[in-house]
Amino acid sequence: MFGQNGAPASGGDAVKDVTTASFRQDVIAESARQPVLVDFWAPWCGPCKQLTPVIEKVVRESAGKVKLAKMNIDEHPDIAGQLGIQSIPAVIAFQNGQPIDGFMGALPESRVKAFVERLVGPMGDAVSDALAEAEALAAAGDAAGAAQLYAAVLAEAPANQKALGALAKLYVDMGETEQARGLLASLPEGEKEDAAVTAGRAALELAEQAASLGELAPLEARIAADANDWQAQFDLAVGLNAAGRREEAADRLLDIVKRNRTWNEDAARKQLLQFFEVWGPMDEATLSARRKLSAALFS
Repeated sequence: MFGQNGAPASGGDAVKDVTTASFRQDVIAESARQPVLVDFWAPWCGPCKQLTPVIEKVVRESAGKVKLAKMNIDEHPDIAGQLGIQSIPAVIAFQNGQPIDGFMGALPESRVKAFVERLVGPMGDAVSDALAEAEALAAAGDAAGAAQLYAAVLAEAPANQKALGALAKLYVDMGETEQARGLLASLPEGEKEDAAVTAGRAALELAEQAASLGELAPLEARIAADANDWQAQFDLAVGLNAAGRREEAADRLLDIVKRNRTWNEDAARKQLLQFFEVWGPMDEATLSARRKLSAALFS
């Protein structure tokens, strides 16, 4: 769950299973802080299964403005009986210890969201806000803060590829390639990848390439001895990129494109495009190298 500044909010998960014994604390007392929706359901109830993912999604996207308490009436029938619940799913909203509103049946997401907004006002998009803040932190050099926010997004929305890819790339930048590899492996096979995931994979691949090269001095010596040692030039570009020397890395590959475009099945141009994926489309090094590449290809 996210607080109003996009950071993880305190107070635990926005969705919680409650019992008759915990109802007073988890609903009555908790509703003094924000509205609490009580979802009365049962395992045999088909419409309950339809409502569950919808109401959980809306509540988790509320940025902490509302919480959800789920009560299995087969195991805990007393509260539902006291409230006169005769049909499920039934959702009752509590505020300041009192039931104030509710609905019955498996409503579509738009109507569930409208119900919640009637209680707390416009919700906004907490996930988008958190992603934007994480991106800003990463750009400012606060990798740890950005990683914390991306991880918080994934805790609420495990399938969010923007957060997954960006966090994987941050792990690579911090030298934690095993964590990056594990995170990227969690994406289901065959699923269409977001550009952030593609960038994360490219960053990991580049890091692994660079790790296998060792020192750059021997590569520079090879090039000094033979200006047409294309493999050494290519490897040096990968190493320079890993060292943060982006413009120099791009220039090495551009030199191959200009002088021996067909070398290794156009490998230099393809590697440069991979650099662009990792650097981002608006990075100064990307913009500069893309202009030079265009000139080399079409002038």
